[in-house]
Amino acid sequence: MTGTVAADRAVAPSVDAVCLGESMVTFLPTRPGRLADVPSYDRTIGGAESNVACALAGAGHTVKWVSRVGADGFGDHLVEAIGAYGVDTSGVRRDPDRPTGIYFRTATDRATDVHEVAYYRAGSAASAMAPGTLAPEDLWAGRVLHLSGITPALSDGCLALTRELTRRVPGRPLVSFDINHRPGLWRDADGARVLLDLARGADLVFVGEDEAAEAWGLHGADAIRAALPEPETLVVKRGSEGATAYTRTRTAGATATATGSDSGSGSDSGSDSGSGSGAGDTVTDVPALRVDVVAPVGAGDAFAAGFLSATLRGLPVAARLRHGHLMAAAALTVAGDLATPPSRDHADRLAALDAGAWGTLRLGPGWTGPDEPEVRTA
Repeated sequence: MTGTVAADRAVAPSVDAVCLGESMVTFLPTRPGRLADVPSYDRTIGGAESNVACALAGAGHTVKWVSRVGADGFGDHLVEAIGAYGVDTSGVRRDPDRPTGIYFRTATDRATDVHEVAYYRAGSAASAMAPGTLAPEDLWAGRVLHLSGITPALSDGCLALTRELTRRVPGRPLVSFDINHRPGLWRDADGARVLLDLARGADLVFVGEDEAAEAWGLHGADAIRAALPEPETLVVKRGSEGATAYTRTRTAGATATATGSDSGSGSDSGSDSGSGSGAGDTVTDVPALRVDVVAPVGAGDAFAAGFLSATLRGLPVAARLRHGHLMAAAALTVAGDLATPPSRDHADRLAALDAGAWGTLRLGPGWTGPDEPEVRTA
């Protein structure tokens, strides 16, 4: 493979989204307790970007996952398991010299919030990703390219690849970037600054209000937007309070690759959105849903998938935020990282509720099941 990905950006989109990043085999305990005490584990998969890929595929989109895994049984399992969700895994490269990453985690103790995670990913196949190691025709196959701040933390090569993919050049797809600040992964103290620089090169950025405070000392959505004025859309997740999107109209001549010709209409929830916040921004705020939480893992990835799904469909910003909340609620009501998403019709019906009905909605385990039970209001 020669050249850089920047030289091959004129690839025509063949799928809705490409998600690039490491996925690992995950071992979940069969009972609560310390890692030292748990006698057995169930095997599953985990990875921020592959979580988004699987959720998008479950929501009816064509998706490609691009990564590297070892030429080992764990790599076989990842490719097969992610492919079983309907994700195209043809862009995954096998590394004969490096292993597939794995990790173990405890069951969340909801009474004390005790949680342990043990990663075995140093020197993994995915950490060897770098410019020139992945096919440009895979990287640029989507209307959207979704990245996260985990990948650049894995190695210098991964950082160089992420820098290249977030360069603002003509013809690139819509670049989505989830900050996913993981201090323990960074090799030096500059990780937070690097993430801010990378995010400035994206078109759509997701960041938690809490992680912005931890990483950058920024407090409040407006302060985060002031530090990140470049992305066309900034989504600030505020936990149980909801999420706020700052959107700016594209300049003349620019094209919204993600929405393309699929500019389906959707109904805005007037009371959910406010307009005008400097520099041409429109600010849209949508409160979170009330959810009977089973486990908190995977909710951020699911939110990104819901927002991206609605973006690909050309829905209004308030609907995008609502679909993000609904997909997150699906993840929160199962034990693992991945949940069965609501059917598109079901999600659209809930996203179209008026502000009062949305505010009284309560979702619990099983709400996305095949029978789509009636959701509760309170």
